[in-house]
Amino acid sequence: MSYQIDDPTTFGIGGYANWLVGGAVGGAIGSLLFGAILWVMDPSIITDAIPAIYGLEPIGTAGWLFHLAHGLVIGGVFGLLVTRGPILGTITADVETGFLSAMGPGLRLTLAGVVYGLAVWAVLPVLALTLWTTVGGGADPGFPGLALESLTGHLLYGLLLGALFALITDMTSEIETVDAPFREADDSPRTERRR
Repeated sequence: MSYQIDDPTTFGIGGYANWLVGGAVGGAIGSLLFGAILWVMDPSIITDAIPAIYGLEPIGTAGWLFHLAHGLVIGGVFGLLVTRGPILGTITADVETGFLSAMGPGLRLTLAGVVYGLAVWAVLPVLALTLWTTVGGGADPGFPGLALESLTGHLLYGLLLGALFALITDMTSEIETVDAPFREADDSPRTERRR
């Protein structure tokens, strides 16, 4: 895979906590877009259902704060995960598939965000919230976990999270030094294979 200087992952915030900043900013902005979709479809999801997850009475637009906090935390987890060696190595691995090999790290991180958004949707509102209300005995908050707007919102959240993470975070040094987990044992290290 070739790394051109114009790839978005070569600019942005570097350093030890770059993953946290990129994940938090991408998560916050992604949750605002997701919240806007929910607000247009049914404002009571934000004002009533999200606070009800925590056992609170409807608190109006303050439900936005909970939604934004969710986006920040989930975005930070994304940043942590995609900067760890095995996952980053998988995302940036050299592959034989034509359309994947043509993608730069920025587009691959964006697609990783979409996959992450799908995983968050499957784990949190579909599985965890359902288990919490049926097995745990909690009251049903009325969040539309299986609804199309929930799936769409989580996918758009992940898309925006991955794209903003790729734009905000300088991943050059991490990408150059990561070992691809599926590399054959006799291959040279990734830094020597750069074209």
